Amino acid sequence: MAIEAHAIAKYVRTSAQKAGLVLDLIRGRDVNHALATLRFARKGIAKDIEKVLRSAIANAQNKDGFGGDVDRLYVAACFADQGPSQKRIRPAPMGRAFRVVKRTAHLTVKVAERPSKVIVTTADGETPKRPRRAGAKPKGSTKKKSEAKA
Repeated sequence: MAIEAHAIAKYVRTSAQKAGLVLDLIRGRDVNHALATLRFARKGIAKDIEKVLRSAIANAQNKDGFGGDVDRLYVAACFADQGPSQKRIRPAPMGRAFRVVKRTAHLTVKVAERPSKVIVTTADGETPKRPRRAGAKPKGSTKKKSEAKA
């Protein structure tokens, strides 16, 4: 049974689009590789995403049934949802006003444990061959076009 855990950071002061660019870098990777990628990413939001990823790893470790091997964890899903926006007014020339929208985002990172690989061997010590698909022709029954004409 694979362990899954997640962590959420709400109301992070960035846009969901900017956070999504960094989240695309780590989606599907092993957690150690993802942490290294975030450490050297040249975006300010990478630190916040790293905190959320470390929290998700800690949540997975505290779950019942966790195997104890952090190296088997990978980033199963990560996304940024748009949070509430703060509207502010900025003075503009000739008595006008410009609206400034200060966006927020909710960051979610889900980690899961990769299943351990089980190698099946036969009594002979060989790995079994894959079963043939239904309706497959036996080997050697296909003839080349040049042989079929002769």
